[in-house]
Amino acid sequence: MAREEFARHGLSGARVDAIAARTRTAKRMIYYYFGSKEGLYLAVLEQAYGDIRAIEQQLDLLSLTPPDAIRRMIEFTLDYQEAHPEFIRLVSIENIHHGKYVAQSEVIQNLNVTVIEMLADILARGQREGLFRAGIDPVDVHMMISAFCFYRVSNRHTFGRLFQRDLGAEDQKQRHKRMLGDAVLGYLNPALGRGPLP
Repeated sequence: MAREEFARHGLSGARVDAIAARTRTAKRMIYYYFGSKEGLYLAVLEQAYGDIRAIEQQLDLLSLTPPDAIRRMIEFTLDYQEAHPEFIRLVSIENIHHGKYVAQSEVIQNLNVTVIEMLADILARGQREGLFRAGIDPVDVHMMISAFCFYRVSNRHTFGRLFQRDLGAEDQKQRHKRMLGDAVLGYLNPALGRGPLP
């Protein structure tokens, strides 16, 4: 309920009274446990990031070939973000605050290390097998994947109206999964050369 309130109204517009009423909790108890509205907002952010990272850990990417692991991560990210638009709104709201609350949270910092470590392992395996070129930063790959998946949700309505595309349609979703997979694997292609990018 708190997640929905913050996702819908932002940090400044969210009302602790409304959260208390919807959760049938005394407002003073919310302040007792979280200290302030900002403390509750930070707890919501931590839970939101924790949810996606926990599921990522269950993807069993080590059992897949490196290219299949990349495609699986893309499929998961696209599906998860589409199914959880409130996560996208919370991240957008946090960006309005210049990442102030994320920067305060060791929990979020530690959670996000796991996805980078997972990608680093996939990239290293791909490089050892001659499937991926060397010198690729896993943070860059994570950004490529996240940016496309995030945009599909954050800009769905404006993009859809401007270009008459229903980004929620199943055929569009499947096409975008293949397209993003092809783009990322193309970037990782050893034929593009070796060594770090300038």
